[in-house]
Amino acid sequence: EVVKAIPGLQTTIGLKFSKTSSAQDVLGVMRGVDDSIDKARNADAPVKGISVWDFDDTLATTKSNVLYEMPDGTTGVLNAEQFAKQGEDLLEQGAVFDFSEFEKVTKGAKGPMFEKAVARNKKFGNENVFILTARTQAAAEPIQQFLKAIGLDIPLKNIVGLGDSTPAAKASWVVGKAREGYNDFYFADDAYKNVKAVQDALSVLDVKSKVRQAYVKFSK
Repeated sequence: EVVKAIPGLQTTIGLKFSKTSSAQDVLGVMRGVDDSIDKARNADAPVKGISVWDFDDTLATTKSNVLYEMPDGTTGVLNAEQFAKQGEDLLEQGAVFDFSEFEKVTKGAKGPMFEKAVARNKKFGNENVFILTARTQAAAEPIQQFLKAIGLDIPLKNIVGLGDSTPAAKASWVVGKAREGYNDFYFADDAYKNVKAVQDALSVLDVKSKVRQAYVKFSK
């Protein structure tokens, strides 16, 4: 089996492999990337658009927190913004996360990109609209119910809970969507590192894209 070697690809699109990753695991991921690149760069492919929204501090602001415990027994609490910024580092230090509170939408309000999402839904429909959140999948239904109550209807199957705050997780998911034939991307997230990882991935795929960072304080 031969997989294309593209200089800097693993770093550029944010893919990471642990020391325990098997050769088959790595080859499987890289074959997927190879497929994504081939499909994304097919000039004859029909336009297939996708909108991908982060939830916390992008579509909504909430008071939900993530609890964590360090190997030395130290415990702590992170809000959504802190989890996006610090989650990856804490995980590498051995933190164990408790998402029980993060699986609920607590004291929710409209976020800085909410009205933009509503406008895009009216223009393009919601079939190819996705929410990509660092929350776990258990939060999907509460997220759907909350957004629907304030005027944004997203299909439950299109709400993806990664349970992972790393930029690599979001970039890898986006690359997977290119493999499904999507070639016109709109991505919005409040965390710069996520925006940068996805932007870098899409630049490698060479697809049409708009990547935006949501600013809560500016919208207020």
